[in-house]
Amino acid sequence: MRTAVYERYGPPEVMRLQQAADPVAGEGEVLVRVEASTVGASDSAGRSGTPRFARLFFGLTKPKHPVLGSDFAGVVERIGPGASRFAPGDRVFGTLAPAMGAHAELVTIAEHGPIAHLPDRLDAAGAVATVDGFLTALPFLRDVGRVRPGQRVLVNGASGTVGSAAVQLARHFGAHVVGVCSAVHEPLVRSLGAEHVIDYTHDDFTDARNTYDVIFDAVGKRSFGACRAALTPHGIYLTTVPSAAIMLQWPLTRWFSRGRRAAITFTGLRDIRLKAADLPLLVELIESGAFVPVIDRVVAFDDIAEAHRRVDSGHKAGSVVVAISQVPSAKPASRQVAPGDFAPSDSAPGEVAP
Repeated sequence: MRTAVYERYGPPEVMRLQQAADPVAGEGEVLVRVEASTVGASDSAGRSGTPRFARLFFGLTKPKHPVLGSDFAGVVERIGPGASRFAPGDRVFGTLAPAMGAHAELVTIAEHGPIAHLPDRLDAAGAVATVDGFLTALPFLRDVGRVRPGQRVLVNGASGTVGSAAVQLARHFGAHVVGVCSAVHEPLVRSLGAEHVIDYTHDDFTDARNTYDVIFDAVGKRSFGACRAALTPHGIYLTTVPSAAIMLQWPLTRWFSRGRRAAITFTGLRDIRLKAADLPLLVELIESGAFVPVIDRVVAFDDIAEAHRRVDSGHKAGSVVVAISQVPSAKPASRQVAPGDFAPSDSAPGEVAP
C-alpha cells in the first residue's frame, strides 16, 4: 500500500509517498481501504514540530509517527477473527485518534472503536470531513460548556473545521449562535445556523459586555482575559489551544471562582470508547440534515503537500480532504446542495457538501 510519510520536521515539502506492507486485521479488527482522509491542524503541528510543545506527542527531536492522519472513510476490505459488526464491502468512516496512520491506503481499527457505517446521504469525502470537527466541538459544548436552549454562544473561528461544527451543534442544542469569521465566509456561517456574524477584520467581539453565556475560541486566537468582560456573570470561555495562561486559569476559575470561568479539554486524547459512543449521534444528525460537512477542498493523495500548505495558510474554510483511493461503490455518492449552500466544487474553498 502507499502511505504519506515524513522523516524530519519541516515545511509541507517534507511529505512524500512511500510503499509499505499491507496491515493485517487482528482479532476483533476490520481492515479498511481508505478512500478519503483529512489534513488538519494536528497534522500540520506534527509535520512542522510547532508549536514546540507538540513535540511532546510527536517526538522531541524527530518524528516518531511517520504516517500522520487520524480520520478516514472508505470500504471494509477484510474482517479479523471474531469480528462480526462489519462485513467486507461495508462503507464506513471514523477515526484512529489519538493514534495516527490514516494517511495510507489501508488502516486497521477495532470493530467496536470509533467507526460507523457511512450515512447514505454522504460520500467518503463528505463523511470524513465531519469527524474531527464534530468530535472536537461536541465535548467542549455539551460536556464542558453545557450549552442549553436559549443561551447565547459565540464561536470564534466559525468557518473552520471545529468552528463550523460548533455553530451547528450549538444551534442543535437550542442556543442563539454568533459566529466570528471574515466577511467572505459570512454566507457559509449563516447557512450553518449562526443568527449573527461578526467580521473580525472590522469589529472586535470582545468589546461586548455581559453578553455571551459561552465563548468558544475554536482557533485559540483570543485569551480569557480579553474575552472575560464579554461573558455573562456566570459565563464560560473555552479554547482549543493550550497555553501557560489557560492551564493556570482552568483550575483556578473552576475551583475558586463563582463567576466567569475558563476551560480547556484535550479532545484528541479522549478515550476511544467515548468517541465510539458519540459517533451514532453524528450519524443521526447527518441523516436528519442537522449536521453537514464543510469542505474547503479535495486534494489528490499525490499532492498531500498541497493539503498541508492550505492548512498552514490559516485561511481554509472547513476541512481539507485528501482523496487517497477510489473503490467502486454499491451506492452512488450524494453531493446535493441545499438552497443557500455554496455550490460544490472539489477545488472551491468554502464548499458545503450536505
